[in-house]
Amino acid sequence: MPRFDERFYCGIMNRDIRWDNEKSALQTEEMEKMTAEEKLLKALDVRYSYRLAKRMEEKKTNPVLGYRTAGSLAELETGDMLMREMEEIGLQNVRKDEIKVDSWEFQKAQLEFQDDDGVVHTFELGAYQTQFETDGKEEFSLVYVGKGTQRDYDGLDVEGKLVLADINQREEWWINFPVYQAHLKGAKALIAVQAGGYGEIDEEALNAQDIAGPKDAPAFSISWKDAQILKAELKEKKELKVKLDAVSRVRKDQKTYNILGEITGKNKERMILLSAHYDSYFDGFQDDNTAVSMILGIAKGFIQSGYQPQNTIVFCAMAAEEWGVVDSKYDWSIGAYEEMFTVHPEWRGKVIADLNFELPALAHGKKDAIHSTYEYVKFLEKFLHEIKDLKMPEAYPDGIEVQAPIETWSDDFSIAIAGIPSMVNEFSTGSFMETHYHSQFDNDVYYDEEVYRFHHELYGLLAMKIDQLAIVALDFSNVFRHLKKSLRVEFEQEDEAAVKMLKEKIRGAKAVAKEVYAEISQINKRYRKLRKKGKEKEAEKIRESMDPAEQKLLALFKKEQDMLVRLNWHDEVLFPQEAAQKNLQYLDRAIEHLRDGKLHYALQSLYRIDNNRYAFLFEEEVYQHFTEYVLHQPKERLKWGAGRIVHHENLYRLVRGLMEKQEGDSFEEEIAYLEKVRQQQRTWYQEDLVYVMQAVDEMKKLLEDTKEDMRIYGNSEFVPGDE
Repeated sequence: MPRFDERFYCGIMNRDIRWDNEKSALQTEEMEKMTAEEKLLKALDVRYSYRLAKRMEEKKTNPVLGYRTAGSLAELETGDMLMREMEEIGLQNVRKDEIKVDSWEFQKAQLEFQDDDGVVHTFELGAYQTQFETDGKEEFSLVYVGKGTQRDYDGLDVEGKLVLADINQREEWWINFPVYQAHLKGAKALIAVQAGGYGEIDEEALNAQDIAGPKDAPAFSISWKDAQILKAELKEKKELKVKLDAVSRVRKDQKTYNILGEITGKNKERMILLSAHYDSYFDGFQDDNTAVSMILGIAKGFIQSGYQPQNTIVFCAMAAEEWGVVDSKYDWSIGAYEEMFTVHPEWRGKVIADLNFELPALAHGKKDAIHSTYEYVKFLEKFLHEIKDLKMPEAYPDGIEVQAPIETWSDDFSIAIAGIPSMVNEFSTGSFMETHYHSQFDNDVYYDEEVYRFHHELYGLLAMKIDQLAIVALDFSNVFRHLKKSLRVEFEQEDEAAVKMLKEKIRGAKAVAKEVYAEISQINKRYRKLRKKGKEKEAEKIRESMDPAEQKLLALFKKEQDMLVRLNWHDEVLFPQEAAQKNLQYLDRAIEHLRDGKLHYALQSLYRIDNNRYAFLFEEEVYQHFTEYVLHQPKERLKWGAGRIVHHENLYRLVRGLMEKQEGDSFEEEIAYLEKVRQQQRTWYQEDLVYVMQAVDEMKKLLEDTKEDMRIYGNSEFVPGDE
């Protein structure tokens, strides 16, 4: 017979079991009453995402500093870990997509010297994506070259030596210019001192950016603090004997992998993409571990909430975002470019949206934002209005907005020009980019769990909202609105007439685009209404009937990206006519200033034309190299930048000649030359206006065809308020 305490224990256990069963039944009943959105919000686990972001720090090529770079062993091993994680959380069709990149593996770089008191100083250096290997500690002479411009080398012999140069990439010039200048002067390598712009959080901060130059012009990075010790020694002597022990290895045409998993939808071929990159400099906690772990956190939330998507949701960890191709102005976002253009070109027309993520675990200002291609702005603004009850973090007292267009700083640009409408969370404003970004201080000290949770919730709900579209919600009227806004009339009467004609064409195309988007909105309302009533078969018929129209909309999006998306020499996105249009403005100012004898102001205007700012600072071979490799390099090396810069005005020799003159000199010869340049720019401008007119006409015709495809559903009746 059981003892009393055992009977009591059994009673307690039975009571607990009954309670657990009742609690489970209540929870099940509660869950059944919840919407799919509420279930997702309940299932999201931000701490899981945080832990995964920390795990991504484990593999590194430099044991002291980190680094998980394109094609490196650390990137490959981290990719394998992410693949296993995708399988563990229940994603389907988990796989590796092989891509070809130029790989970079940075193992070490230590600089050592002994001062006059016999004290040995050892400095840990960062590195850029260039080839440099020593046989253990090798001795070199070190020379300080100021900012590393051409004039800084006057009177210096740096052949076979290391040069130390101050760099502020954010406010002055990119690293490739002083590095290549040093290379042409015969320097063994350049060591860049962080003198502002990036890595400002601490005087010990190192920095890394894409090199955008040849691999045989080596470069390293040193902290401001360590550089001051070297500079103090160099004040007393022109050169300093140092020892460098370094392994920085670049190899062309190597394999790496993008890592993918999916939640298969009822419609397997129609897809939504969530993406982030898993390569990094240093430990890369914010950039971009938290983004990769967030997309897996959202995936895990979908799976655990039981959400069955209408469309296949693909989660992709991209390799080689920070860098991936030698000697190209467009040497980042290579993993995304290769995924879209080489591995899966057939995704064009199938993927209705890409949600890309960068540094989502901290606030970058008082206002949050979604950066989007023009076409998704209206849909996103409505979405934000609908979820206004979602709790905003205290870090965003000014709320959230939608901004367009997307920038070239992240993978969403490569994805967009491939024909997939894309967007990315706000990440490029705020102090973090100047303080912690791309430094060894990119760690979890800056981690904001409230912001991170908000972004999980916001973008999980957004993916779900896009999943509920019968037809992709692209509003091309916004493109036309911004195109019209970009036009200026400040030139000859002939140009004014052309601009007026273009504005008329834009007005007509915009009207059709508005009608098309109104039809899209109505169709999507009807689709949601039927699904809400449980009439899935009727809803699916609508979605299937919209396939031809959707294919035309996505084809039009790709065509718009091809025809209207251009870049300037600073990688800013602009419309085709804007480059010549802006150059004409600066030329007019320069000519006027020269006529008034104001040389200084004339040079300031010339500084802004194309890439002629570099004509002021570096020798002609440097200028020519970084001009020609944009204009005359094969497409496979230019990647997402190929053909995006139109026209170029080489003013190198004119600028150099003017720099030798003074305010009171005659400038008639230079004015005559600039008048000829102005005429060439006007010719290009007129050609660009004609080109844009043709593009607008073509887009309008495709919109009219799409409208006809949707006409059958355009006049349906809807229940008021059924959104």
